[in-house]
Amino acid sequence: MFLLDQWKKVLNKLENEVTAVTFDLWINTLTPIQYANDELILMAPSVTAKNQVNQPGIFEKITKCVRQEFTPYTFVRVTENQEYEQNIRKQDEELEKIMKESPNLKSKFNKKYTFENFVVGKSNQVVCAAMQSVAEHPSQKFNPLFIYGGVGLGKTHLLHAVGNYLNEHRPDLNVLYVTCEKFTNDYVDSIRNGKEKSNLDFRDKYRSVDVLMIDDIQFISNKMGIQEEFFHTFNDLYQNNKQIIIASDRSPKEMSALEERLRSRFSSGLIQDIQEPDYETKVAIIKKKCSQEGYLVDEDVVDFIAQKTGTNIREMEGILSKVVFYSSLLGKTHATMEDAHEALKDYGETEKTNLDAEKILNTVCDFFKVTKEDLIGKKKNKEIVEPRQLCIYLINDMLNIPLTAIGTIFGGRDHTTIMHARDKIGNQVKVNPHIRTLVNDIKSQLLKY
Repeated sequence: MFLLDQWKKVLNKLENEVTAVTFDLWINTLTPIQYANDELILMAPSVTAKNQVNQPGIFEKITKCVRQEFTPYTFVRVTENQEYEQNIRKQDEELEKIMKESPNLKSKFNKKYTFENFVVGKSNQVVCAAMQSVAEHPSQKFNPLFIYGGVGLGKTHLLHAVGNYLNEHRPDLNVLYVTCEKFTNDYVDSIRNGKEKSNLDFRDKYRSVDVLMIDDIQFISNKMGIQEEFFHTFNDLYQNNKQIIIASDRSPKEMSALEERLRSRFSSGLIQDIQEPDYETKVAIIKKKCSQEGYLVDEDVVDFIAQKTGTNIREMEGILSKVVFYSSLLGKTHATMEDAHEALKDYGETEKTNLDAEKILNTVCDFFKVTKEDLIGKKKNKEIVEPRQLCIYLINDMLNIPLTAIGTIFGGRDHTTIMHARDKIGNQVKVNPHIRTLVNDIKSQLLKY
């Protein structure tokens, strides 16, 4: 809010310093994206716009007005999207190089993700208590600890909370947090290099830690070579009494392409799910976010967002930010219901208007990592049948298409087969949290604003 408010003041000053054409075409298109260490970074929409505002006469006026509203020593830098992304990519590559050269370097954790900032409700109180217990007594309580739940329910927040707690209270421990994708890429790189040192560096990185946290472990399914390596990594850490924490979007028994020996090891410790937040928890999360970010919103706006949104907490926080941003553009100090209705008038509707069966098919295929040919084909193995039935349910639920037409989409199946798939998933959504989470996650992807 500070950055946005200060930039609006700068714009008010600049409007009187330059011509209307210059202001409208170039200056008003700038977006403040970062302010740190007395440096303000402005994003221009194109290289042309960047070059225009960097002209001596214009840039000097921008700098002058910025220093009046920020600090007298503020340095202004104008970049554009491609250049900014290249810089970020370069920074990531440099960090990656450091990580490879120093395998035991501590992981970096998001400082906002702490136990104090995690909103505890009925849906997550058990898993939060388990994570706190492991953070306070690594390798002594639950090892391994396996947590699972749908997208946006707080798994990554809790992993970072453990990391932040250990870095503060047990700086002697080597704590490593990686995604399953990162673990996979590191392993593939060690093989591709074909050098004994590369393999040793990989094993040293992952087997010399005191606490290993792996996020999104479900992506290890169907990757036999990666499962083999993770099996040995797991065993080495476990036998040396090192803490292992694993996060997934599903429980081990629901990971059908997982080797039985890994499933057995994942299940040897504590397995705990994060359930969908209820209304009261969602309200508490929104209020916590407002407190952290300094947002001022009316009470009925909090209620409106909690009721309007699904179970994805990240999505809910994004909607809150959108409402507050819209309110600030109107020069208001707090967001009202009028602002919320206006900011969210197209929420979920624009994408739904353009939604068709093809988009749902492709989204389900991407979500489950299956091919379209298999989805609409005749295969009857569980890895294909469940996604197929979910897809049928979603098409029927979200589109006004007759059952016979859906049957045609799925290789000429008759309407009774389509009806069976629809009703089966419809009933499971009511009683099976896993299926309900899958449906909500896919819908969130289809209807994201």
